[in-house]
Amino acid sequence: MKKPRALVVDDEPDIRELLSITLERMNLDVTAADTIAAATRELRANSFDLCLTDMRLPDGDGLSLVEWIQTHKPQIPVAVITAHGNVETAVRALKLGAFDFISKPVDVAALRKLIVATLKLGESIESTIQLPQVKLLGSSRVMEQLREMIERVARSQAPVHVYGESGTGKELVAHLIHEAGPRREGPFVPVNCGAIPTELMESELFGHRKGSFTGAVADKQGLIQSAEGGTLFLDEIADLPLHMQVKLLRVIQEKTVRPVGESREQPIDVRILSATHKNLAAQVAEGKFREDLFYRVNVIEIRVPPLRERLEDIDELVDSIITRLGRQIGNRSLRITEAASKALREYHFPGNVRELENVLERAATLCVNGVIDAGDLQLRPKVAATEVAIPNSVAPGERLGDALEDIERDAIVRALEQTRYNKTKAAQLLGMTFRSLRYRIKKLGIE
Repeated sequence: MKKPRALVVDDEPDIRELLSITLERMNLDVTAADTIAAATRELRANSFDLCLTDMRLPDGDGLSLVEWIQTHKPQIPVAVITAHGNVETAVRALKLGAFDFISKPVDVAALRKLIVATLKLGESIESTIQLPQVKLLGSSRVMEQLREMIERVARSQAPVHVYGESGTGKELVAHLIHEAGPRREGPFVPVNCGAIPTELMESELFGHRKGSFTGAVADKQGLIQSAEGGTLFLDEIADLPLHMQVKLLRVIQEKTVRPVGESREQPIDVRILSATHKNLAAQVAEGKFREDLFYRVNVIEIRVPPLRERLEDIDELVDSIITRLGRQIGNRSLRITEAASKALREYHFPGNVRELENVLERAATLCVNGVIDAGDLQLRPKVAATEVAIPNSVAPGERLGDALEDIERDAIVRALEQTRYNKTKAAQLLGMTFRSLRYRIKKLGIE
């Protein structure tokens, strides 16, 4: 069986030798280069399965080599070696397309993990191209672009932030990134940051040692450690308290975790994905989210479009949901009338795909003879853009804040559409100042 080939680029002979010996012991053929020029010559002349490069080289910056590889040899995963604590350089490398990074002094165990993950990536390139698209329904252009973006980011180890309105399918996107990448055989651990009580958050995320606090009757593994070798998905990351944001930043930068009551940090190997329906940049501006953590989790950003931006996908989504509901309730002949389909195509869907599922599930229960008609849908009426409407009541199970945000978002979107996205005129239509409208647009994540 042919050995994988690695290119090691470093101008320090000792480091070059350490890296070469480590990789050769892992049964790799190693070629070494001490400059960017020498590295590009080797890359032009030979085929490699991975490249490992230092950031400081005699004839330039290692980032330029990362860029060159992305342009001329994009199939070769490249990892970079950075100075200890140089987070900015690592982030820049990841943004340019580097697969991962490792800090000096090089830890051999961490290097081995990185190399194994990189080789898995090379093995999975073919399957990465064939995403399980059946789970991400929709033939609209925005959904095609979303699938293309998932394919690209799945090949990296860079942190990805998924943002979009509530109900758009952010966790599904995160799961697809995990399934399409080299960590697919590892665990996918979703964590809802807004659902964990503040006083329990550190123990839940980092774990604890027996006796570290009252009630700690046994050692407990944290959620971060349970994602070892796989992906940790931090949903609603904007809800993390500031003191936990500091601790999470250290986990991402140092790739270590320290359980409550433990004196030593333990190395971890997880990929961080995050999501929120809030505008993280606005949260940073308001002092509610740390700027340094924002830049670490937001290395790559993916926007999940709201349903109103892809109404041409409604029929495909409805067919899939109706088929699933028919199986669940034992009525495989469940169908929807054209009048009901037309009503759905014209609806504004403030709750997005999740609302569509809930509407159809309720209608399937209420309909007669397995036929869903427009009256069975019980769609919420649109809110006029010229008035501020506050509901007399909130639907059971619906949080007041979410209900008000939906109404406010819908009113602003309608005003923008009526004024052809002239914010000054939209503000006048809504009876607010331009500055207030701009703030609300940022806060509600309206694009």
